Amino acid sequence: MKYLMLIYGNEQIWGSLPADDLATLIGEVDAFNKALRASGELVDSQGLDTRPRAVRVVDDTPVVTDGPYLEAKEYVGSYFVVDVSSEQRALEIARSYPGLRFDAGGGLEIWPLMTASGPDR
Repeated sequence: MKYLMLIYGNEQIWGSLPADDLATLIGEVDAFNKALRASGELVDSQGLDTRPRAVRVVDDTPVVTDGPYLEAKEYVGSYFVVDVSSEQRALEIARSYPGLRFDAGGGLEIWPLMTASGPDR
């Protein structure tokens, strides 16, 4: 079963972390990703660049605007996808994400991914 983990953060808080704390966090996230890669559970992991764009239909015309999180205090800053044996394992991985232990705002959402035949459960 594959799960998308969306990692939210607060840009102001992340930007104010002391350099040592940020370096520690980056090292812990790298080790976290390395362990998931070694177990074969990590499918993909990427940071997201700045802000997204949104495309919505207004009066039957697709309109591009700044992304949906522009006014939010938290935004999606990165994601990773895992392929695990159960939802319980996905939750275990999510709870162990190093960024959650730093007082930097944000959180993590877990989304089950669908297959062509429906939810991948």
